[in-house]
Amino acid sequence: MKKLLQSIAVPVTAVLIALLISAFVILAIGKNPIQAYGALLHGAFGNQQAIIDTLIKTTPLILTGLAVGFGFRAGVFNIGAEGQMAMGALMAATFASNFGGVPPAVALPLTMLIGMGAGAGWAAIAGYLKAKTGAHEVVTTIMLNWTTTYIASFMVTGPLATGSGTPKSPEISASAQLPILMRVGALELSAGILISIAAAVFMYVFLNKTTTGYEIKAVGFNPYAAEYGGISIAKNVVLAMAISGALAGLAGVTELMGVHHRFLGELSGGKGFDGISIALIGQNNPIGIIFAALLIGALRTGSNEMQFMGVSKYIVIIVQAIVIFLVAADRMVKTIYARKKVKA
Repeated sequence: MKKLLQSIAVPVTAVLIALLISAFVILAIGKNPIQAYGALLHGAFGNQQAIIDTLIKTTPLILTGLAVGFGFRAGVFNIGAEGQMAMGALMAATFASNFGGVPPAVALPLTMLIGMGAGAGWAAIAGYLKAKTGAHEVVTTIMLNWTTTYIASFMVTGPLATGSGTPKSPEISASAQLPILMRVGALELSAGILISIAAAVFMYVFLNKTTTGYEIKAVGFNPYAAEYGGISIAKNVVLAMAISGALAGLAGVTELMGVHHRFLGELSGGKGFDGISIALIGQNNPIGIIFAALLIGALRTGSNEMQFMGVSKYIVIIVQAIVIFLVAADRMVKTIYARKKVKA
């Protein structure tokens, strides 16, 4: 219980300190921080439209946060969620645009499985290279991100190109589009938010209640001890990267099926990299990641209203950066303290 309270207290305290420091920045530019934060809250939760917009932004962030956080738990730094998200959406769009005669009961799960499989396969490449050759996953996933960018660009300007203007694929079939939960004006909140939350709950159970989850965490905590105990490091590294990639691929699929209904050139839009900060703020805990993603989603939505009173939206980036710094600092202090205790 004490450990749980501490894990909650660290990010909450970090957010409060970040808001306090940012308040001084707002004062320095001659604006009222209370009014600025009031506008931020109103822009994120002030009405039904704001809430829907916040939840739409939160949906893929939960999944990319889960992707990166799961990798961290396994001792791997999956910085390729951006590419895995795009690859999942691209492959799902390629097939789902031809699902016109397929009923939704088949088209919906099949589209998600295709996207998750594409993300898993793309991430497993980096996992295999790390397990077999020792190639660092940071380097290989960055390279795969660029590879995805060029493949996607080729596909939406060549074989999948349709219409004019922004490079895009054909629209996916109606049977492959997620049901709409709420609609206000042009904003539509799809069932993707429920899928994201369900994925977080599933990952929590998987990590804490299954043998495979235990083995993956053991490899991440101490690979040498895990190997001594009969756990295969290579197998679990590849598996961890594949699961991480599947979650990132699912993030791309929820954007495809619930928001855009086609693959666009900038579908991922940096959400894969946002997953890194969300995993850190959420302490790599699947449930904590839900709230971390909601925080970032609310900041992104609310920042638009802050601009109307002359406060730059980049204040939000300052808040996010300070939160990440403080959470990371807490981890560094704990690590240094633990090492000194062992030496003593």
